[in-house]
Amino acid sequence: MNQKTLERWSPLILLAITLVLWQIVCTAFDVSEFIFPSPLRIGEQFWEFRTTILGHAWRTFWVTMVGFGIAIVVGVLLGFLMGSSRLAYNAMYPLMTGFNALPKAAFVPILVVWFGIGVGPAILTAFLISFFPIMVNIATGLATLEPELEDVLRVLGAKRWDVLTKVGLPRSLPYFYGSLKVAITLAFVGTTVSEMTAANEGIGYLLISAGSSLQMGLAFAGLVVVGVMAMAMYELFSVIEKRTTAWAHRGSQAA
Repeated sequence: MNQKTLERWSPLILLAITLVLWQIVCTAFDVSEFIFPSPLRIGEQFWEFRTTILGHAWRTFWVTMVGFGIAIVVGVLLGFLMGSSRLAYNAMYPLMTGFNALPKAAFVPILVVWFGIGVGPAILTAFLISFFPIMVNIATGLATLEPELEDVLRVLGAKRWDVLTKVGLPRSLPYFYGSLKVAITLAFVGTTVSEMTAANEGIGYLLISAGSSLQMGLAFAGLVVVGVMAMAMYELFSVIEKRTTAWAHRGSQAA
């Protein structure tokens, strides 16, 4: 097995090793499934409740995607504003950093009062927890545009808007895709947390229901499904990034 093949399959190899060790520990020490279910028990529970799990997973997925879509729009707009104006950057960045430090789970009861129990709080929680990385990375990509490059473009007749849209934004694409891969995982966290307290559907609701009935295998199966969805979206953005920003990775690929 050559180096490239090993790198390609390394995540699956590591996962397989982890699952085997997990199963060995649970079997050797006779760990109760009510405390820490084995991979085999989780698989059994997933197959037994597959219809229920997939139904809740679909609800979590589309709610997360709606919140994440809003986060992309708001994050790009705010990031463009901050990155294109030093005044806006200095004024907004400290405030946004303080807002990002607030625990988003604390917003869920407030959102329930405003929008009631259902998709509203879940969508907004996914948005609130995921827009910050997108905004910061777009702002950073625009704000760190080399002054020498901007001076050359100005001499050639480019206006500020031309510099930002034709050079700044394309240059920010690697930052943007990097932020998407971080933000999508946070969006799933936000949706799940909200569903645990303010929904009657979704993986978060399933976790609470399974925990209250002591079906820990079912609860872990729900967590696995959330992780799989997040990894699938991460890989999707990685593929899009490689196809649209190959120029930014040319050096690392050669190495």
